[in-house]
Amino acid sequence: MTRLFGTDGVRGLANRELTAALALGLAQASAVVLTKGHHADARRAEGRRPVAVLARDPRISGEFLAAAVAAGLASSGVDVLDAGVIPTPALAFLVENSGSDFGVMISASHNPAPDNGIKFFAFGGTKLPDEVEDRIEATMDAPRLMPVGGDVGRIRRFADAEDRYVVHLMGAVRNRLDGIHVVLDCAHGAAAGVSPEVFHDLGARVTVIGADPDGININDGVGSTHLDQLAAAVLEHGADVGIAHDGDADRCLAVDASGAAIDGDQIMAILAIALKERGDLAQDTLVATVMSNLGLKRAMRDNGIAVVETGVGDRYVLEAMNEHGYSLGGEQSGHIVFQQHATTGDGILTGLSLVAEMARTGKSLAELASVMTVFPQILINVRDVDRSALDGDEVVAAAVAEAEAELGDSGRVLLRPSGTEQLVRVMVEAASQDDADRIAHRLADVVRVQLAATPA
Repeated sequence: MTRLFGTDGVRGLANRELTAALALGLAQASAVVLTKGHHADARRAEGRRPVAVLARDPRISGEFLAAAVAAGLASSGVDVLDAGVIPTPALAFLVENSGSDFGVMISASHNPAPDNGIKFFAFGGTKLPDEVEDRIEATMDAPRLMPVGGDVGRIRRFADAEDRYVVHLMGAVRNRLDGIHVVLDCAHGAAAGVSPEVFHDLGARVTVIGADPDGININDGVGSTHLDQLAAAVLEHGADVGIAHDGDADRCLAVDASGAAIDGDQIMAILAIALKERGDLAQDTLVATVMSNLGLKRAMRDNGIAVVETGVGDRYVLEAMNEHGYSLGGEQSGHIVFQQHATTGDGILTGLSLVAEMARTGKSLAELASVMTVFPQILINVRDVDRSALDGDEVVAAAVAEAEAELGDSGRVLLRPSGTEQLVRVMVEAASQDDADRIAHRLADVVRVQLAATPA
């Protein structure tokens, strides 16, 4: 049976895979699983109900899904603090800040408007480990909590949710942004009500695009997955930097004054070096995924910073950070975590920190990014193959070994099965794009032949 939870909560086409009934059931099951613990027990001992913070991004389906989640929680005896439309990292922060038992975010991040998702945050604002998600899924077939009378939960507006988050962000930035002209692309998403305000209050000159959400335009040609409009706006306005968020503002990518894209690896390189210089990079270590560019590892080595690699997904970055006490980690896609200030990726905090480093040093973003040489990279998705056979295929393994020998220390090869589709991802980095393309397509052909899926 396919696991309901994916790498970032439960996702699907809203009102098809992700229905109001499913949202209700997930909420009721989460109330059983996530209100077991000393904090919830103490609340009950004091005659109070457990509390959950609920939030969403502005996509239209979030309205009925949030209503279903609120109903499921309240019917299970959980008080709901409805924070409305706020970024995912704001929800995570508010769970911890308000001392709530858990949080629920309705968002499909960078996906198009018809999609949506439900993800849960535990006490303290942390993402759930796989085993807790599995317990929630299993509990959906178990008896529900069905309190009556005064034990039924209440649903209240979290009136100062956005203000609390803004104050938190401003307190997390070490210096002002005066003298920097920033173009912000809010992806017609949850950042629209927060990001421009914080950048302006910290002294930046701000030009805003993608900040008119109407429920159906989220991520539509804007945001961190579509940097063309941001680059054009930076050039048009003569700005110093462009900052792009995704729909729920948990990631950040950038463009420099020339319109060149600056990805999450480059942002991490800049921020890791800055943190190390001021003694705030725990154990002089950065946490990144196996998909991060080889250039990041070399830049970190040259600056005396170790790199710990994890599987793909910000949750695995977070697990490594929490287990070993590291202070900075993230992904090439722009999910970047500052352990001192956040329990999950925060695109607004990342953008603020990047621009603050420009203001502190007086350097352009291109100058800061030059600490890292980006190796040419290609990623090929080989579809309709048996992904489960990848690890045991000797012919594929021999082809990979041959490619690695050819590249030497000037590149690398990574093959990995998709977690959700019948495909294998072939990634190659090399000193030249031609070499990367040639080797990647050669490996993709081997995978396609050797792992050809058996017809049903």
